[in-house]
Amino acid sequence: KAKSLIYIYCSGGMTHLDTFEPKKGNKQVMGDTKIINGKAEGMRFGSHLTGIAEVSDKISVINSMSSTNGAHAQARYQMLTGYNQLATIVHPLIGPFAEKYFGKRNDLLPDSVVVNRGTSNSGYLDPALSPLPVANPDAGIANSMIQTSEDRFQKRMEMSLAIGQPNVDKYQHYSSPKGYIEFYDQASQLLQSEELNVFDISGETNRQDYGMDKLGQGCLLARRLVENGVRVVEVHCGGWDMHNDIQGSMSDRLPSFDKAVSTLIKDLDSRGLLETTMVVVGTDFGRTYRINDRAGRDHQPAVFSTMLAGGGITGGRTYGSSDEDGRRVGSDKVSVEDFHATIGYGLGIDLNYKIFSPSGRPFVFGNHGKPVTALYS
Repeated sequence: KAKSLIYIYCSGGMTHLDTFEPKKGNKQVMGDTKIINGKAEGMRFGSHLTGIAEVSDKISVINSMSSTNGAHAQARYQMLTGYNQLATIVHPLIGPFAEKYFGKRNDLLPDSVVVNRGTSNSGYLDPALSPLPVANPDAGIANSMIQTSEDRFQKRMEMSLAIGQPNVDKYQHYSSPKGYIEFYDQASQLLQSEELNVFDISGETNRQDYGMDKLGQGCLLARRLVENGVRVVEVHCGGWDMHNDIQGSMSDRLPSFDKAVSTLIKDLDSRGLLETTMVVVGTDFGRTYRINDRAGRDHQPAVFSTMLAGGGITGGRTYGSSDEDGRRVGSDKVSVEDFHATIGYGLGIDLNYKIFSPSGRPFVFGNHGKPVTALYS
């Protein structure tokens, strides 16, 4: 089973037709996108994914993903949590759920980190399980320099905890007050430890290989984090909502994505970490088979693609397909719930294990989806 997960999330809806499932011989659908063959026999990619094509023997692609959410916020929420967005509850990301299931792995380092985001939360779980947000991988953890003497800092923390303790005592039947104190206590310990250096990528010699943008440096930080025992790292990148000029947009966005992801896979492999680290690429939804009158593609949740590698995933494999035009599932439909169950299966999470919200509602990882076990060795 995988010991760690790196989940690269492409906000906006990556086009599947110009990336992971191009339609050979269908000029009307493909427009000006050219097709290249992958290193693995039978795998084809859009021409911008040259690096991923070279490591295609180490990846599996699902080309039959399907969702009913065609709006960004709702689709993104489901792809990150496995559940539909509701007004009555906030579901946890993969990291907090995994920490709740397995227990905390590290004394000081967080079990989960969210890169290229300034905030995070633990959903209905204890606040102490919240992923650590890193807004800029180049800068490390924001506000991590103590601006006073160590003695004065300790006194301030003691005062803060003393103010919070009455709420813990008064509301002892609720987890949140205690959880917030635990969260701040963990943060203060990290700030004063050498473990903080794990978030410093300035000394990495292969920074240029990843690309110097936030995605590339985020992937480098993710590799460094899992190398030091962090269980789940999300790396976010935007810019995939290509309603206008799909060709120009892909020329701007795909090369850096290709460089970051392919380098991450090669780097993990060279360090002996790919066997124990699952790398996943997800997105809001796919994009339409018709190119609109602005030379772009619109939202299409009915079918899209995701990518997985490492952590027991068999390389050189595609699972499922869209129809001949890439607008509906053609074979082996995979729901968002199935996708999450596949990740949970790879991490070794019991998909029938129930975690209860404060109101007593039971939840399971993947929302009762069925894992695509065919992707595993």
